[in-house]
Amino acid sequence: MDSLLGRPLEVEVRDSLEKAMKILKQKMSKEGILQEVKRRRFYEKPSVKRKRKMREARKRRRREAKRKQAK
Repeated sequence: MDSLLGRPLEVEVRDSLEKAMKILKQKMSKEGILQEVKRRRFYEKPSVKRKRKMREARKRRRREAKRKQAK
C-alpha cells in the first residue's frame, strides 16, 4: 500500500468539474488513498502499527470467510 501515493489517478472532465471531482473522490476512496493520507498525518509507533495491521488482516480474513460461505 505504500506505493499508492506515487501512482497517478486520472479522471476525464466531460460535462462538469463537479462530476469529475465526485468520480475522482470515488476512485481515491476505492484505492484507499484517502485512508492512507489520513493515516500518515501523524506518526504511528511501531507497536501501534503492528496492532493495526493485525486488526486489518483479521477483518480481511473475516470478510473473505463470509464471501466463501455465501457461495
